[in-house]
Amino acid sequence: MNADRLYQELKDLSERLGIEVSEQNFRATGIKARSGYCVVKGKPLYLIDKNKRLQRRIQIISEFLAAKVTEDVFMVPAIREHLAKFRPKKPMHDQPELFPSARDEKQ
Repeated sequence: MNADRLYQELKDLSERLGIEVSEQNFRATGIKARSGYCVVKGKPLYLIDKNKRLQRRIQIISEFLAAKVTEDVFMVPAIREHLAKFRPKKPMHDQPELFPSARDEKQ
């Protein structure tokens, strides 16, 4: 799979998980900022610096998705194999829950 398609597949996977991916020009802000996950007005968002090289953008979003995606999320085998390379070595139990259950939303 070529790099452009891989990046698009990763962005599509993120959006299927309910996390919008937005490429922003961080240089224009005048503030030193980094790519990462945030919640804006209650909406999950992953910001990526669009000035990064494509391979670096792929790495950034892959590291994020590999830590969050579970086996029950459908994706093409090539994407699952790609993300396996980025799985964290130790569990992220101390991280806040990314996808609260429906039970939590009703409270």
